[in-house]
Amino acid sequence: MPSVLTSPNLSQKNARQVMAAGGLRFTKQRALILEIIRQGRGHLDADEIYRRTRKKEPHLSLATVYRSLRRFKQLGLVDELHFNESHHHYEAKPSSEHHHLVCLGCGRVIEFRYPLSHDITANVAQAKDFKVVEAEVRLAGYCPKCRENRK
Repeated sequence: MPSVLTSPNLSQKNARQVMAAGGLRFTKQRALILEIIRQGRGHLDADEIYRRTRKKEPHLSLATVYRSLRRFKQLGLVDELHFNESHHHYEAKPSSEHHHLVCLGCGRVIEFRYPLSHDITANVAQAKDFKVVEAEVRLAGYCPKCRENRK
């Protein structure tokens, strides 16, 4: 398996190399799916990726999107995020660790960076003799608009 790429601005050349190393052909459809994910700036679900790709490639199937996403995830080109039980969201592999605030009212996802997660990861790993390779912090609550609507 190729090494994980960490640039959200992964070039087409690099994506082509990663796919080739992973035994996956670089096709026009796969290139389009990756571009849609990058342009979407993260947190798109498969249906939204499908809708956006169909505008540019009407013959693309939903099955192709799902297969591509699965392989992109395996190759380290995208991250699959789970904000709730039934939906998976995808984003280009980020260049730095970030976390998510998820609104329970409207579903909005807000990215944030905070150094505390690094400290927690390091301390827990050391205390439990565990090698942490990935950490995700997801905080759920209500955005200002949904808080106002709940009053």
